[in-house]
Amino acid sequence: MAQRVIVEPMGAGLTRNWDVEEVLFEGRTAFQNVLIGRTAQGISLFCDDERQSTELSQLVYHEALMIPSLLLADRVERVLIIGSSEGVASELAVAAGAEVVDHVDIDAEAVRVCAEYLPYGYTLEDLALAEKGEGKIRVHYRDGWEFLAEARERGDSYDVVVIDLPDENDDPEAQHNRLYGNDFLARCAALLAEGGVVGCQGGCPTLWRNQTLITSWRRFTESFGTALYYGSDEHEWAFLSGRADVLIDPVAFVAEKIGKAGIGESTLDEDALRANTVPPISLRKQ
Repeated sequence: MAQRVIVEPMGAGLTRNWDVEEVLFEGRTAFQNVLIGRTAQGISLFCDDERQSTELSQLVYHEALMIPSLLLADRVERVLIIGSSEGVASELAVAAGAEVVDHVDIDAEAVRVCAEYLPYGYTLEDLALAEKGEGKIRVHYRDGWEFLAEARERGDSYDVVVIDLPDENDDPEAQHNRLYGNDFLARCAALLAEGGVVGCQGGCPTLWRNQTLITSWRRFTESFGTALYYGSDEHEWAFLSGRADVLIDPVAFVAEKIGKAGIGESTLDEDALRANTVPPISLRKQ
């Protein structure tokens, strides 16, 4: 028998039930309700009753988030990650050759709980070093909007900026929604070095829950000369990458680089890149 059942909203009139066999942590941070527990997919992270990652699928998710953007950029030396509390995205950036990774997350308690209880991402030792700024990863417990403004004042620039937050919703009090809009994308783009890329968790391509993806795709195509779609074929999420200039064939550009740019072929390879970068027809019609 499950110790808990988490009812996750999936769309209008739809929910998904998660049986939690054992609760490892549950608490209210300053920003959200966090639960980490054992499910049929291994140790799993839920925030405000929304599944964020599971032991089974987290690498598929994080590589689909990070690798297309890392490949689309001309260089991968300095990376900025906003959100992504688990720390896997930061580790993938370092594995791809980044010398500096600034990881910005407003919820310090959530990041620390993830490091303590999740078997992936930061360990407590890793996080302690990153909080001190010792090593390639530097963790900043800040509001992403404010961090970007201060980074621009300092004249900082990045080769890749990745936004990894919970999906947009219609809650007027959800502070993360403002980090999806055109204004925030413009602020991210303003920090890019030449040939730099902004990447984002775009939404779900499934027909009955694709509204946020349609909105995100419109924003990216309006904001960037090149917009690249990657819809994971082994997860339920799609991811968007954009760079200011126009590439004639961005799919060929990234597919030819994989395996040659210090990025291994773990859950995503050249065939996956070529197969999963055609946006659904509902996006192409926009």
